[in-house]
Amino acid sequence: MNDTAFASLALQPALIANLSSLEYLEMTPIQAESLPHILAGKDVIAQGKTGSGKTAAFSLGLLEKLDTKHFQVQALVLCPSGSGGKRGAQTRARYSKY
Repeated sequence: MNDTAFASLALQPALIANLSSLEYLEMTPIQAESLPHILAGKDVIAQGKTGSGKTAAFSLGLLEKLDTKHFQVQALVLCPSGSGGKRGAQTRARYSKY
C-alpha cells in the first residue's frame, strides 16, 4: 500500500469500504496533499481544476468527523451556486453510502 491509497488514511472502515466499492483506490494529487491536513483538523485552502478531486477531499474530511449517533447539525457547507451545492450534496451522499 502506498501513501496515495485511500486505505493509507485514518478513515472509518465504512468510508474506506465505500470508496473501494466506487473503485476509488488512489487519491488524486490534490487529495493526497490536502486530506492528511484536513483529517488532522487543520484549515486548508486548495485550488484545482474541475474534476481534480477537491470536493472529495473536503467531503471525506467532513464525513470522517460526523458523529452518526447524534442527530444534530454538525457541519455547514457553503457553495457559491445552487448547482454546485446540489452536485456537492450528491457527491457526499455517494461517499456516505455505508
